[in-house]
Amino acid sequence: MANSSATIQTDWIQNASFPVALLDQTFQVRIKSESAHLICASIHLPALQSIFDKVIQHQAPALQTINLQTDTGHVYFDLTVTPCEDGFLIFAKDSSLDHNLRAALMDSRQRFKDLVEISSDFAWEVGASGEFIFVSQRGAVGYEPEELIQKQSDDIVLKRDKKQSLNPFMSKSKLEREEVWVLRPDGEPACLLVSCVPLFDENNIWIGARGVCRDITDERERDAALARAYHRDQLLAYIVKTIRDEVDPSNMLSAAANATARALSANGCQIFRRQGNSSLIKDASFGDIPQDIDDLFGRLNDIHENEVGLFETENWIAIYSATRYRRTINGAICLWREKIRGGWNDDDQILAIDVANQLGIANEQISGHERIVELSRTDALTGLLNRRAFFEEELPRHIDRLKFNKSPAALIYVDLDHFKQVNDAFGHQKGDDVLIMLRDFLLHHIRPGDVAARLGGDEFALWLDDIDLDAAKARCQGIIESSVFLKEYSGTSEKPLGVSVGLALFDPHSGETIEELISRADAAMYKAKRAGRGNFRTADPFVTPASTGQGD
Repeated sequence: MANSSATIQTDWIQNASFPVALLDQTFQVRIKSESAHLICASIHLPALQSIFDKVIQHQAPALQTINLQTDTGHVYFDLTVTPCEDGFLIFAKDSSLDHNLRAALMDSRQRFKDLVEISSDFAWEVGASGEFIFVSQRGAVGYEPEELIQKQSDDIVLKRDKKQSLNPFMSKSKLEREEVWVLRPDGEPACLLVSCVPLFDENNIWIGARGVCRDITDERERDAALARAYHRDQLLAYIVKTIRDEVDPSNMLSAAANATARALSANGCQIFRRQGNSSLIKDASFGDIPQDIDDLFGRLNDIHENEVGLFETENWIAIYSATRYRRTINGAICLWREKIRGGWNDDDQILAIDVANQLGIANEQISGHERIVELSRTDALTGLLNRRAFFEEELPRHIDRLKFNKSPAALIYVDLDHFKQVNDAFGHQKGDDVLIMLRDFLLHHIRPGDVAARLGGDEFALWLDDIDLDAAKARCQGIIESSVFLKEYSGTSEKPLGVSVGLALFDPHSGETIEELISRADAAMYKAKRAGRGNFRTADPFVTPASTGQGD
């Protein structure tokens, strides 16, 4: 061998500060340095045998890194084996530190790569001209990484207002958790939370920036949804308070229509209510009603539970919803707005439903109040006005109108003859049937606008507007003649059932009080009874005290 003729100095090998050893042809150690004991102890390991085979085969030096196990762990050596005249010369360099550092670096890089790829954030870097030069594998808000590479960051930043005029991807200073709105590939906005550091060269010239972004669009949309829900709650609370603060139930829906229209920025509002099984009636409104939405009002009678709808005309767009109480439709609400002011969004529709639910309760409360008022004003058996409602509410209202119109009217008292015998012979149930029969009979003999009342027991009263004395007498005569059918319901044949009628004509110029008018009608009725029953008598005209004095 060309390089094996050199003589190896024994003392040089023994005094070497690094691992070195001289082996003979049988791989036995002839001379070694003090630090070569680990290498020499591992001569016969397969890892070393493979390098010896290469040296023998090629008769040239060979290099190989080996890993040796020690009591303290693994040790790495960069091993060089050179053939020589007497055998093999082995040089070793302890590369454990380099190997461990390299392994730690690779592990760190892999860890960083794994974290970036599984993170909800995405990493990026832009160059000096603002174009993306790196985007992590996850990509950003719907973009694939290759779609953003070489794309100008300014192209995706959404300038929502003048305040947001900076592009954080091109920041010249460090940013932490800066919000920026960008455009997704489909054109929809997305909100990113940006943290980044600027990059400068050795001359302190800005050459780009790198950082991470997190998509917080869902969080911002949830925040916006909560804010809208809070706003709806505030508006609903305002409407409900307006309704509840209204003492008079009859004004409750008018206040609700006004408050709802204002809260929803509507031009007008119409509230409908269903009384019993009847069709919907307009109960309250706010604002002028456009003629071209009348078609909508007709459709509301067929509105379904939980139905919310939109109705559009050339100039208007309306929203309507059913009002409910215990899953039963008891009304509807309709609001309209000019098209130029914008349509109804989802929040408007949700609020309209919430208002409709409250109006359903209000409608029921109003109906309940009306039932209570009706019960307080009507006779429980016949449903006619009772004495208090007739004399204290209806007659004063009619008389005020007559004084204005200067028209006469008639108060007619009707009393059943021999009614006690019906109860005695057949019981009170039969007596109630007769009273109901008389009610129907009297209602048949009055006009729309006239009033009938049950004053108590078997005593009834009729009020006939705009009628003179002759017409009133004819009406009383007709009642007497038509009442003969009552005889077949008599308690005894000796005391036939019939009616006695007293008539008092009211002159609005006379100054007569209601009490005086009642007294005259009552006296005329008892005069008819004393005259043999089954007939009518007319009260004498009212005479003022002053005129009586003059007569005296």
